[in-house]
Amino acid sequence: MVEIIPLKNSLCTQDEWDSFVETSDNGTMFHKRLFLSYHPENRFEDSSLVIKKDNKIISVFPAVLLNRDGKKILSSHGGASYGGFVYKHNLNFREAFDLVESLVDYAKNLKCDRIQLTPPPMIYQTKYSNYIDFALVKNEFNYLKRDVSSVVQLDIPRDELLSTYRAEARTAVKKAIKQNIEIAECERFEEYYEILKKNLKMRHNVNPTHSLDEIIKLKRMFPGKIRLWGAFLGEKLIAGVCNFSANPKVVLAFYISHDEDYQEYRAVNLLFYEIMKRYQEEGFRFLDFGIFTVNMEPNWGLGRFKENFGARGIFRDTFYKDL
Repeated sequence: MVEIIPLKNSLCTQDEWDSFVETSDNGTMFHKRLFLSYHPENRFEDSSLVIKKDNKIISVFPAVLLNRDGKKILSSHGGASYGGFVYKHNLNFREAFDLVESLVDYAKNLKCDRIQLTPPPMIYQTKYSNYIDFALVKNEFNYLKRDVSSVVQLDIPRDELLSTYRAEARTAVKKAIKQNIEIAECERFEEYYEILKKNLKMRHNVNPTHSLDEIIKLKRMFPGKIRLWGAFLGEKLIAGVCNFSANPKVVLAFYISHDEDYQEYRAVNLLFYEIMKRYQEEGFRFLDFGIFTVNMEPNWGLGRFKENFGARGIFRDTFYKDL
């Protein structure tokens, strides 16, 4: 049997938690206490869990307690892209059931009305397994939503990368090269953020999820894992993408943005071509473009844009169980 312990009662330190995530099968930057600590203390009611077997940690579960429409919900941490159980590569079928069944019992004892979680997609695993998914469904969890995330496989020969793009993207890459667009990692977050704000407001009438100060703070916390790549026309930044190296296998393109006044230079196409080559060299196997569906409603244009770079869709599932 396994024992679920609230993090605050577990004697597990931040370093111990983060070390477990670092050496886990499916953990990401977003599961780490260091990442979650950037949120103000009053933003979430943290209810993270440590799960032990034979007095050894076999899983951690970043979580918060939510109150929505009078319902008490034990949920994957609201301040992260992914949540759910983080576990070692040798987690077996029985242990997967033990984790899920124990979580249900724990939530019932807390008098929760619902459990809700969004595990990282399968590409974040070292050893592919649907043990947890099966245990969730078998324990009467349902799909709250199955969004689709665009993913590019990077484990191909470097000289074949461009051939995986659609014809219009290949043409755009060549056009950007001819127009002397240069791609470089940089620290020009203020300029980039202004382009990002303008883009999001114009296209979706929303603001970035993170403030500029939060992005800079996260960059300082994860200096080698949060990286800004810019496309330059001379000295002018005309496009950028902020990438999060979520774990050793997967880099997540978190914010993509370009200056509409320089659209004809097709800088974003060259930007992704160059950073894909760089992350290939660094041993990453996947570039996750993020979802192009919101609550299962497709953004067709965004989906086509990502497919231009050879992306294909995988599920990003959110499960729930009413208690």
